[in-house]
Amino acid sequence: MTRSSPALAEPIRVGVALGDRSYDILIGRGLISSAGAEIGRLMPGVRAAIVSDANVGALYSADLAKSLEAAGIGSVAVDVAPGEGTKNFANLEHVVRAVLAARLERGDIVIALGGGVVGDLAGFAASIVRRGMRFVQLPTSLLAQVDSSVGGKTGINTPEGKNLVGAFHQPSLVIADTAVLDTLPLRELRAGYAEVAKYGLINDAGFFEWLEANWRGVFSGGPEREQAVATSCRAKARVVAADEHETGERALLNLGHTFGHALEAATGYSQRLVHGEGVAIGMVLAHRFSARMNLASPDEAARVTAHLADVGLPTELQQIDGALPDADGLMALIAQDKKVSRGTLTFILTHGVGKAFIAKDVPPAAVRDFLADSL
Repeated sequence: MTRSSPALAEPIRVGVALGDRSYDILIGRGLISSAGAEIGRLMPGVRAAIVSDANVGALYSADLAKSLEAAGIGSVAVDVAPGEGTKNFANLEHVVRAVLAARLERGDIVIALGGGVVGDLAGFAASIVRRGMRFVQLPTSLLAQVDSSVGGKTGINTPEGKNLVGAFHQPSLVIADTAVLDTLPLRELRAGYAEVAKYGLINDAGFFEWLEANWRGVFSGGPEREQAVATSCRAKARVVAADEHETGERALLNLGHTFGHALEAATGYSQRLVHGEGVAIGMVLAHRFSARMNLASPDEAARVTAHLADVGLPTELQQIDGALPDADGLMALIAQDKKVSRGTLTFILTHGVGKAFIAKDVPPAAVRDFLADSL
């Protein structure tokens, strides 16, 4: 699935401009080995808790701890189970109490070593332990490298919905080692790619066209991978700097997520549908619904569907294993979405590739009928 490419002499550095809370995203191959030096330069004298799941920890925790030790940074490992089900109150308590048991102080750091689940959980724990500790994101999935590790969104899931409990808490540093993606299962690589494609679909038609021609290099581990990650991170950094707390433009980053989150809830946040797969189907539905509302051409929806299908992502509700709720059941889940305001629906719709916009007061009946037809 992958091939090796040499480590970059210098990582690509993308800045997130947030005043005195600004931070850098470092992107390149082999960065785990230099993570300790980077953290030590930024935060000398700290101690660290490395939060990771059992799968990722077995591969990379020892190397990270060694890198930290070489920089004079002591660390303690905090392990959690893999999977979306880990993002809950019980595991939040587990991480918080482990950090406290290690006697880490407010000036110390929490390091999230893992995918989006670990990043969201560890970041939320860091936001509340001792009323706020610094933390570093070391994302090990493509999805986390281009999306969830950047921007400060942290949180956990509840039975009522995804990410409904959390906080905005910006990291002090993000280190995206693209070499770790060489060991990522193909399904997870595809799921992360959905978030990469999203940046093109929001407002960069040229990037989407580039992806249509170069996606194979992203998957195989060539220089296209670093280019795709860096382009995605620059796009997200611009939006986060302009709208940190998602009161306006940042909502565009949720293209496909209103439908996708409802589908994730409907499948119990299980392996029936991982997050990126839900986003892929959600982006297709958003484009098809836009076409149905005469906001975009059906040809644009077909183009999006074709590309996501080419890379192996699901694009149809019928591709989800097992039964789904009916249209009314899905509407009940959509009603829990964080973008609902005073009971009215807000969707990210589109006028075509690269032309997404925030649509407020979307008629629920139109969405329900669309879902009923799609099912």
